[in-house]
Amino acid sequence: MPTKSTTKKSTVKAVKSPKKEAGNPSDFAVITTGGKQYVVREGKALRIEKLKGDYKAGDKVSFDNVLLVNTGADTKIGTPYLADSKVEATIKEIARATKITVIKYKQKSRYFKKNGHRQPYFEVVIDKIK
Repeated sequence: MPTKSTTKKSTVKAVKSPKKEAGNPSDFAVITTGGKQYVVREGKALRIEKLKGDYKAGDKVSFDNVLLVNTGADTKIGTPYLADSKVEATIKEIARATKITVIKYKQKSRYFKKNGHRQPYFEVVIDKIK
């Protein structure tokens, strides 16, 4: 019996190259804000604790508490902070995280408390490490 030959056409899809980051990819800094420390790179987004003051999306913020700056060839370490360094960022979004349910319960005593909490946060995009 004759058999049918089927051939598959191979399709080639163009692969997009990843977006290049601003600056050298090995450049980074370590900052502290909201009681936490963050490793930041230029062009990257970051969720931080809400900052005191009246801010809205699109505002520029500056972080002066820089602990370390690495430029690939040179690394500066503060004691505890670097006096001449700062990190500039733009606020991308101001929002609240998903709700967390907090329950307090004691058996046999009819004690039951249920609360919800949504932690506010700022999402910032790092513009420049100075």
